[in-house]
Formats: sequence, structure tokens, C-alpha cells
Amino acid sequence: MPNPVPSLNRRDLLRTVLAISGGAVLDWSVLPVAQASSSDPDRFDAIVIGSGLGGLGCGVAFARQGFKVLVLEQHDKPGGYATAFRRPGGFVFDVSLHSTSVGERNGIRNLIGGFPEIDEVEFVPHPDLYRAIFPQHDIRVAQRDLPAYINSLATHFPEERAGIQALFDDMVALRREIGQMSAAGGKVDMSRMRTDFPHVMACFGRTWGQAQDAHLKDPRLKAIVSTLWAYYGLPPSKLSSFYYALPTIGYLIEGGYYPRGRSQDISNAFVHFIERRGGKVLLKTRVDKILTKDGAAYGVRTAAGQELQARVVISNANAYDTFHKLVEPDDRLAQYLKRMDGFSVSLTSFGVYLGLKHDLVRKLGHPDTEIFVNSSYDPDADFNAALISIPDHPSFAALFYDNLFENYSPRGKNTISLVTLQSYDHWKPYEAAYWRGDKAAYRKEKERIAHALIASAESTILPGLSKAIEVQEIGTPLTNVRYTGNYRGAIYGWDQTVDNSNPRRLGHSTPIRSLYLSGAWTTPGGGYGGVLASALECFGEIMAKWG
Repeated sequence: MPNPVPSLNRRDLLRTVLAISGGAVLDWSVLPVAQASSSDPDRFDAIVIGSGLGGLGCGVAFARQGFKVLVLEQHDKPGGYATAFRRPGGFVFDVSLHSTSVGERNGIRNLIGGFPEIDEVEFVPHPDLYRAIFPQHDIRVAQRDLPAYINSLATHFPEERAGIQALFDDMVALRREIGQMSAAGGKVDMSRMRTDFPHVMACFGRTWGQAQDAHLKDPRLKAIVSTLWAYYGLPPSKLSSFYYALPTIGYLIEGGYYPRGRSQDISNAFVHFIERRGGKVLLKTRVDKILTKDGAAYGVRTAAGQELQARVVISNANAYDTFHKLVEPDDRLAQYLKRMDGFSVSLTSFGVYLGLKHDLVRKLGHPDTEIFVNSSYDPDADFNAALISIPDHPSFAALFYDNLFENYSPRGKNTISLVTLQSYDHWKPYEAAYWRGDKAAYRKEKERIAHALIASAESTILPGLSKAIEVQEIGTPLTNVRYTGNYRGAIYGWDQTVDNSNPRRLGHSTPIRSLYLSGAWTTPGGGYGGVLASALECFGEIMAKWG
């Protein structure tokens, strides 16, 4: 049976609607504008810890309103998972971005939701949204053509045509209701919620698996419809229906896009905006302590010992380390920590980044940019495999960015990424030696898994792959920890379970006054769109206090 629908008050409802509708509803004209900031070089209106997009988004918002903002980043480049790296031979690899949704402005796809003044990044559409390969099915999902996708599914499962249509009708209706609630600013008659917004209410307390079960019967069809669960980190049986249904239907209707360049271009554009408006982004600057007094945050201390002060501190670092490492122990945090420590942490990722010496993708006739190769029709089995270890034939995603635009790779070559989900627990035995610099056993294990992933890709979609490799780089969960600082290498923050998704998800404000959270570990959750929405929502809460 579905979990009971939570009791919603107007504040919870508004927060939920703003978060899951993209958060891009701030009316900048009514928000406070800086009057006079301190001339002291060590004092700021806001200090942001971490330059993931959830941190950079906050930085942009503060800078836009004229506030003196400082963003501190321990890595040598901004962006968190929205970064890229170079390797010999002219290959440039994107760390994480596969696809995102953006708006159109003057015929150009460069409108990042909620940040209309960031206009220097152009996005290109995927030719098809994605391709899903299963043992008995191979389906391409059309870009911005929901009826075509529904018809494709119904062609494969004709006896379920009515159920397929009903499921997507529900998702479209949910999106419409959220839009109506967003337009109303959450000012709705709470007593009429079940009548006026039935699809919204049906989603609360329900997993995506339960939402599917209401309309679909064939487990193979359910698996195909749920292909994108890997984007959210939990299988349908565990994943909040809100957090699958709403972003996914938006993705199917609005389409998927990729920046002409790399995801690093997005992060760099945010940095440029902050700096043009007088803010600062300091790289290679690790924060060792959040300074507090009488239950309130007033600044930070860096690893170099410099103390910097601010009216407000926003942590875009992971929430676990924020309170277990950066904040001094405080009895007033006991209940907050007990709640937080009860959350499960999302899966992490294992990626193989390959530069090929010739254009294998074109030779094999692949027009695709993103292929999900599934070894079975059982998402729970795939999830459990990720929890323990990689199997001999793992499910994975293959990314062919050369099919997006010319010159993505050096001429006549390919840049390919193979990615699979994993649990951090598999890498725990290697952790201590890794940080000591003793990486022999670690390298042996990561190469073993990379070989299995390459072999799986070669046997399913890329014959001849192993002999075409010129450059190979492997990213493990420990790599994620090293470069992003994320607890357990998580790529989605806390899991988006029914009990930890909106309106129950960890909020932006904390028991420490003037200390806020922004990013995947707070509301609404992970993903590029999710963390940018988080930044806007966090900034809006702070402005409500200041205003």
C-alpha cells in the first residue's frame, strides 16, 4: 500500500511547488538590493562554500542584487560535477553532463531556467533524446515528440496501449497542475487540494513503481518506461514518484540539450557573471571551519588560516561533512544530526573516458548520443548489483558526443564515455591506502572493472572498441571524493526516497542561524536542474529574512 499522504500546510506546499517546478519563479524586482557593503576585504555579505552549480547559482543571485559575495572552492576549477578535463591527443572529457533542458531565446537555445542574464552558453539538441537497449527491445526516444514515444511503446506492447496513454496523461496532468500552483505562488485553497490538484496529491507518499503499477502490467514495459531511473539514483520501487515523473515528463516534452563546448562552459559562465558584478570566486581554497558564535554563523576559516566574515554562510559542500567536520560540535544540533544521519546516501559512479584513434562511432553507423544498455528488465537487480560490486555484464550508459556537433573530438577520432552506477562500499577497503598514496591495489581493481565495462560495450554496441583506444582515463567513486569532496562520492546527495523528497527533504535553513544549504543534499535534490533550482530557492529564503 502507498504511504499515507503527508499533512501539508501552505508553507510546505509552496516550498514543494517552487522546488519541483524548477524554482525559477523569483520576482527579482521585489527582492532586496544591496545598499552598502563593507569595504573591509575580509568581510562579505555572503560566503558560499563550494562552487558546484548549487553554490555558483547562489553566488550569481547575490551578485545580481549587488551584494558582496565570495565563493570558495577547494578544487583548481569551478563547477563540481559540471567540469571537464583534458588528456593528451587533444581529447577533452566531460565529467558528468549527459543532457539537460534549456529554453529558447531569440532562436537560440541558451536560456538557463532562473538565470536569464547568463547568455553566453549555447546549447544544441540531441538528435534523439536517448536510446534504450534491453535484451529483447531497442527503442529510440524521439526528441520533443511525446506522442511518437507513446506510439513506439504501444507498438511494442499493443495490449497495453491504453495503460501507456493513461500513465503519460497522468504525468502531463501533474506537470500542468504544478504549473498552475506555481503561477498562483502556492496561494491555493488547501481544503480543495484533492479536488483541484488530484495528480499532485496522488504523488505524495507514492513511489514511481506504485505510479506505474496503476496503469502498466508487463514488467518489461515498466523497465523501459523507467530507463531514466539512473538519472535519479534509485530504482522505481524506492524512488519518489514526484522526483521521477515531473522532471522526466519535462525532459520528454522540452527535449534534451548539451552545451556547445562542455559543461565546464556553464560553470565558467556563472563565474564570469559573479566576477563582472564585483564578486569573487577563489579556487584552491579549502574551508576548514565554519565560524559560529551564540548559535549563529558569522564566517569561515580556510585551510591557510585566513578568517573571513559574512552576514550569511551558504554551504554547497555536502551536508554530512558540513555538520560533521566544518561546524563545531553543538548540543543544539543533536536532533538535526539524528534526522540527517538517518538518510541514505545516493549511489556514486564509475566512468571510463575513452579517446579513440579513429571514428568508430561513424564507422559502426551509430547516430545516437546517449545509449542506455540494460542487461535485464529488472531495475532492482541492477540497483542491488551496484550496491555490492560490478557484475561481468553490467548495465551502463554510453555517451557519443561527437554526434552532437562537429569538432567535439580531434578530427577523425572519437570521445566516448562509459558510465555505470556503483555503491561507495565496494571502494571502502581501498580508501585508507588511496589517501596515503599507496594505489597499487586500487589501480588493479579499477582496471579490472574498466575492462569489464569496455568488454560489455564491445560485445553489445561497439565491436572493435578495445583495439581503437588511444587514451583511457578511469573515474571511480574515490575519484569523485577527491575532486568534488562529496561524502561517499555521492552524485545525487541523499537518496530521493518517499521519506526524503519534498516536502520532507532536508531544507535550506539549518539550526545554526545564518547558515544555509544549497545543492543536491537539500531541496529539491540532485541533477543540474535540481541544484540550480536549489540555489534560487535558498537565495529566496535568505532574501525573505533580509527583506
